[in-house]
Amino acid sequence: MSTSDRSIFRLTGGDTESFLQGLITNDMTHLTDGLLYAAILTPQGKYLADFFLKRDGNAVLLDADATQAPALQQRLTMYKLRADVSIEQTDLHLHRGLGDAPADGAADPRTSALGWRAYRDAPQEADTTDWTALYVDNQVPNAGLELDQNSFILEMGFERLNGVDFTKGCYVGQEVTARMKHKTELRKGLALVGIDGDAAFGAPILANDKAVGTLLSRAGDKALAYLRYDRASADMTAGDAKISHPT
Repeated sequence: MSTSDRSIFRLTGGDTESFLQGLITNDMTHLTDGLLYAAILTPQGKYLADFFLKRDGNAVLLDADATQAPALQQRLTMYKLRADVSIEQTDLHLHRGLGDAPADGAADPRTSALGWRAYRDAPQEADTTDWTALYVDNQVPNAGLELDQNSFILEMGFERLNGVDFTKGCYVGQEVTARMKHKTELRKGLALVGIDGDAAFGAPILANDKAVGTLLSRAGDKALAYLRYDRASADMTAGDAKISHPT
């Protein structure tokens, strides 16, 4: 995933923060000088889009996956009704890197292993960082790959990745998310697995000839998988590959 795969919006108006507070999975009061990672859900608690938020003077920048951006802008516009909020796409470009953040950047809030993000007028020059390997190693899901409209964010690790707040109060999809947190034990979700051999993205993972999950992004001998934890075993396959027990 390159930096050109992102769309940066600017939200302005006196109701911007209260408007977002009632929609997103994270708490806008935590948006200080850094980045906030969050998602917007359906009323049934399923994933629609994830994004980063950053203060920009009196405005808020929203950094979203470019393929999701048109639908996300439409969804936000639908919800805003008469609120004093304007949503405009900018010409800003995402820059990323590892190590300490530059003066105009902020640490990636999901994990320190993913370095920093900044928003600038010019595109980033060649980036040689193997982001896919970092995402796999740190079990970070990505829009359009691990994350789709059948996803529940707790199964996808959003609590571990600082993308959801359980004390902020109501938001769209909050009731289902809270119920999954407090009243159920997750039986399936994102896992890191070992892989030896060839298998395509999306290949079914089998154990004892029964489907136990789906193979997702791969980096070398590791991959992300969506697994049924109670059915996973030490002897699994996907395509022509052997899948080792999740770590």
